[in-house]
Amino acid sequence: MRITNRKLRVFVADDHPFVRMGIKQVLRELGGFDVVGEAEDGRQVLNAPVLATCDVLVLDLSLPVVGGPEVLRRVRSQYPSVAVVVLSMHPEEQFARRTLAAGAAAYLSKERPPADLVEAVRRAAAGDRERPAAPEPEAPPHQRLTRREHQIFMQVVMGQTVAEIAAELNVHSCTVSNHLANVRTKLGLNTQAELARYAVAEGLIPAAPPD
Repeated sequence: MRITNRKLRVFVADDHPFVRMGIKQVLRELGGFDVVGEAEDGRQVLNAPVLATCDVLVLDLSLPVVGGPEVLRRVRSQYPSVAVVVLSMHPEEQFARRTLAAGAAAYLSKERPPADLVEAVRRAAAGDRERPAAPEPEAPPHQRLTRREHQIFMQVVMGQTVAEIAAELNVHSCTVSNHLANVRTKLGLNTQAELARYAVAEGLIPAAPPD
């Protein structure tokens, strides 16, 4: 990516207003970047004309309406010159490899210090990309899912219905059901409750707080 002496142009997507405010402050004050756009859901990201003029998109995975993984896929397809830095609440050891393989330039947990985000944005704008780590020999079953299967698996355990997922991904409900059947087969699980328990056990989603 060709970068001149101008300020880097950054777009921020996160569904929490206070988090967005903090991210923008870090990017502007620590990085000296120009934050030219922001969004609270995936559809707003994809519909923002200014996105095409940006150097870097800082993207949360857990966006409503259109989820972060789908936003990543579409942005990499439609705007290949826009580097994507994923900043997520999900642990890096669980999600970084898959997200980097999907086209993100960097993956950072929100627990990382602000300076790490600034450095990741600079490196991404310069064309640097983190390399996906090789999976462990004894990788858990969910790491054998395809990118789409994993995406649908996460949407289901977060409470979305097949119809809602189909509408978000703009596919037929039968397509989602087929992917979900593959997920159940690969994980050796049958019910949605079993899928949710697996996701909690593997640290993919937080456990429900006690009543």
